[in-house]
Amino acid sequence: MKRRTAFALFACALWLAPAIAAADDEPKLSGKPLPTETAFVDKITQDLNARFPTPAAAEKAGYLRYGDEDETGAISYANREWTSADEAHPSQLWYDVKGRLLGADYSVPYDAAKRPALFGVDPLRWQKFGAHVHYGLVGPNGTTVYGATGAKTLAKVGGSIDHPTADNLVAAGLAKKASDVRFVFTFPAIWDLEVWVIPNPDGAFAEKNPDVKPVNPKKDEM
Repeated sequence: MKRRTAFALFACALWLAPAIAAADDEPKLSGKPLPTETAFVDKITQDLNARFPTPAAAEKAGYLRYGDEDETGAISYANREWTSADEAHPSQLWYDVKGRLLGADYSVPYDAAKRPALFGVDPLRWQKFGAHVHYGLVGPNGTTVYGATGAKTLAKVGGSIDHPTADNLVAAGLAKKASDVRFVFTFPAIWDLEVWVIPNPDGAFAEKNPDVKPVNPKKDEM
């Protein structure tokens, strides 16, 4: 989360363009949990805050930071396992710039035939995201420069979105040399569920939290 990076939304919009009209006809849900959803929200709020209170705890469990702070104030970490078997296994965790756990994403591989019916959550809460690639490059003073790209860019240099490599990024002009690439991975096509695990006046399923103020949000380059 991905949180909602500019690139992810752009890729998703192109990939799902034929379905947009149908999606517009679907009922819209408030960000506030339905009575049938409160048990799930309460359970993961307690559990995830206990197990992953800091980014260090997330990294120890195999989560990788893959982006800068976004416009919701979140910095995302992904375990790169895109099937959430149960409530204890979110595919992503997000923290603020001070390291406070904000929320989590749950995901399953995209299946156009049906929305997920999991955890007692209304299926309409699951969002569609198209496949793309995230990468991190060596930056100045030990920092990491984060980026994202798509299938067309990789195809131009003989690469594949399913198996992106450091050499592909070099060939595409996204990295100067392969040794500058700290990581590169595929963000596959998924159904995605985002949940805040801190109090949110707009509800646990809202896109943003008015109590979380971004400090220095950045958008992915496309």
